[in-house]
Amino acid sequence: MSSGLTPSIVQPVILCGGSGTRLWPLSRTGFPKQFLCLTGTESLFQLSAKRLVGLASPQFRILPLLVVTGEAYRFLVNEQLRESGIQLGAALLEPVGRNTAPALTLAALAAIESGEDPILAATPSDHIIENVEAYTVAMQKAIREAEQGNIVTLGITPDRPETGYGYIQAEHVTSEHAYKVLRFVEKPDLTTAKRYLDAGNFFWNAGVFVVRASVWLAALTRFRPDIAETTCIAWSDKREDFSPTQNFIRPNPEAFTAIPSESIDYAVMEHGPDSEFAMKVVPLEAGWNDVGAWDAVWNALPKDERRNAYQGDVIVQDSRNILAYATSRLVSLVGVENIVVVETPDAVLVADKTRSQEVREIVRTLSKEKREEHMLHRKVHRPWGWYDSIDEDERFKVKRIQVNPKASLSLQKHHHRAEHWIVVKGTAEITCGNKIFLLTENQSTYIPLGELHRLYNPGMVPLEIIEIQSGTYLGEDDIVRLADDFGRSDQ
Repeated sequence: MSSGLTPSIVQPVILCGGSGTRLWPLSRTGFPKQFLCLTGTESLFQLSAKRLVGLASPQFRILPLLVVTGEAYRFLVNEQLRESGIQLGAALLEPVGRNTAPALTLAALAAIESGEDPILAATPSDHIIENVEAYTVAMQKAIREAEQGNIVTLGITPDRPETGYGYIQAEHVTSEHAYKVLRFVEKPDLTTAKRYLDAGNFFWNAGVFVVRASVWLAALTRFRPDIAETTCIAWSDKREDFSPTQNFIRPNPEAFTAIPSESIDYAVMEHGPDSEFAMKVVPLEAGWNDVGAWDAVWNALPKDERRNAYQGDVIVQDSRNILAYATSRLVSLVGVENIVVVETPDAVLVADKTRSQEVREIVRTLSKEKREEHMLHRKVHRPWGWYDSIDEDERFKVKRIQVNPKASLSLQKHHHRAEHWIVVKGTAEITCGNKIFLLTENQSTYIPLGELHRLYNPGMVPLEIIEIQSGTYLGEDDIVRLADDFGRSDQ
């Protein structure tokens, strides 16, 4: 354990992949569950980041956050951390998903570049923790164990015979901080899960890992040298994109694609108990929920006297054990039991609550039919703000657009459509051809087909406009970007 004079250096890491298909239609590929506010006003990702930052103490110096995520989510990560006031050390952008072992390896390689060897505190981005204080205590215990060279994981103390999680078997040894791991076991059947619960030394595997960066790299090299080698090759040819507003690091895409896809558990943890690498589990009793499907969301929400949970504008009559989630309209339920109803502007889900895991089959069907509802919401987030397509027909589309303060859309033009802009809130700086001018509330302008144009918010409050598009083709791919603040230029 470190002395009080020299605090241990801890590198917080969030593994932020996955699309959360079982929480469709709220979670979609373009805006997955970790960025959703399911139980309050902060997203699961923001809550994960706050918990890691909260590990700071006189004994532990917490470095700026590392987030391992996909290219498509880089601006969501940036914006949500900005909203929370949390410093981003860097977003490590995977060109393709290769599971958690390569992701943690990227974080380890980034962590040691400064010449230090910090302890990695790596967590998923999409879990609920009700008791943050208990989580902090458990994580700090895990960090102390990692200081001794151990590979540490958090084990959730089970309260039921769950068949949907992997388990960790621990040795029955009294310890101030942790138990020795005997083995990792796969998701059991119900009979086996009951036996694990009765035994008292089995924990659910939460996917939280605490380990010194050099120890992780050594263990991966020992058990999966192919993953270690190929990830190092991709990292050595990385491209860095640092500015006052963004910190992105991209490993070489071709080399990264060659990395075998594997989880931390399969790559290292399952080999560890019989190896030279000591593995420990720290128990966690903190109201943990992996929010894996809509029944788990129901478990996490407060309920009325009939066990109904709801969010948004919902009226329930003579119903019990239901989850109703409304985002844009009134949802009313009469005389129903054990169902999930999730309403969004462009899709509604109704499902038996006990079969909520099967929602992903709907997403697969949408994908096969090449429908956009599995990819994007009607309201689409962009690095500069968002737009909501509120109406459209064959030759017109109406959008509500919000631009963040000091943010700008790209300098662009369209081959097939003209646009009318009406300012409804804030101040807009308009570039149209060789003219630059300001518009305020209730003023409007016209962008002719093919004209070079740009929209910028010079103010300190969000800018909102109504955009009316007209033309022969209104697809989002009819955009030619000549300059862009976010690296999306076509020139």
